[in-house]
Amino acid sequence: MDLRLHSEFGTLKTVLMHRPGKEIDRLTPYNKELLLFEDVPYLEAMQQEHDYFTNVIKQVTGAKILSLHELLMETMADDAILFKMMEEALSYSRLSHFTESILGRLSTSECATALIAGIKVHELKKKISKLPMVDLMDFAFVIPPCPNLYFQRDPAALTPGGMIFSSMRMEGRQREANVIRSIFENHPDFKDQLNRIYPVDGHNNPACIEGGDVIVISDKAIAIGNSERTDEKAIYHVAKALLAEGTVERVYEVHLPKKRNFMHLDTVFTILDENLVLTYPDALEAVLQTSLYTLKENDGDQVHIKRTVLKESLLTVLEKEIPYLEIIHLGGNGNKDYALREQWYDGANVFAIGPRKVISYRRNKHTNRALRDMGVDVIEIPSSELSRGLGGPRCMTMPLSRAKV
Repeated sequence: MDLRLHSEFGTLKTVLMHRPGKEIDRLTPYNKELLLFEDVPYLEAMQQEHDYFTNVIKQVTGAKILSLHELLMETMADDAILFKMMEEALSYSRLSHFTESILGRLSTSECATALIAGIKVHELKKKISKLPMVDLMDFAFVIPPCPNLYFQRDPAALTPGGMIFSSMRMEGRQREANVIRSIFENHPDFKDQLNRIYPVDGHNNPACIEGGDVIVISDKAIAIGNSERTDEKAIYHVAKALLAEGTVERVYEVHLPKKRNFMHLDTVFTILDENLVLTYPDALEAVLQTSLYTLKENDGDQVHIKRTVLKESLLTVLEKEIPYLEIIHLGGNGNKDYALREQWYDGANVFAIGPRKVISYRRNKHTNRALRDMGVDVIEIPSSELSRGLGGPRCMTMPLSRAKV
């Protein structure tokens, strides 16, 4: 598998997803904000909605859907990798020195579940009764859960030049990126195909970047949101690596307001076809600045890039990069209340499974109507529980392969 992505809308061939599990049941009214949720979802209904979503993808596209949990178990079949991943996870509670003892009592499947759903002191004591944890309460987490992991778009991003591994802004999500990175660096299906763009070797504390801020405009251009979750410094290093690799020629840095409803660039706009974009209209007006990175010099040993602050809107940038651009506005008919409501539930975050063919939340009815009026094939999915994490169909998927367009 060639771990590069050349468009946002080519017919889907392979996608990585994660079915919500026990980690969702770890959420309570008291820890939900710490774990970056607005509400406490009902797991069984969330799973039904996610199953509906995955079945739609299978039936409509025939795409191969890879399960994160299965890939994780296959990766951890190597004892050395298993030890390293568990040791890293246990370091969050400063119990990494117990890794060997814990591994002696947990199966590979139980370890995979612990890495995703977390594990508490009292659960571990059932396996290891003499484990000394006098300074931790029984219901404290030895390994914290990852309830946001069903949003597979954020921990990494594929570009025409290679793969970006995220360095997550919120500590509660950093372990997600660690899990994804371990899989792609070590799984036999991926490790030999991997061209890492970010972070480069030797960067132990890389600046923050998240996959939802990365959008492939074309084979030659990508856009990265400078948002509340992605830093300018990270964008610079990604741009430098991509431009040095040679496939991408232009990297745009899009400055977004540091607001919850503009969390990532893919909540602002998504590309549905070679000349069709869905966008939240207020966002185009709210974009503070757009900059362009291009290659200045690459002599093999030294790479120098140029940053140009553009005195033009994001819309103008898109019009230059996408000939004959057509825009669909979130909410459809210009009603600001509809646009605000549907932006909150990620109306612009539809998942393109082919040219002008998208999966969208059923609740965003005004946006869906506007899409259909422009000839887009819209497949609606239920989302009463999935949407409580504030992420859309695009957020829940990491495409690994699309047909060339």
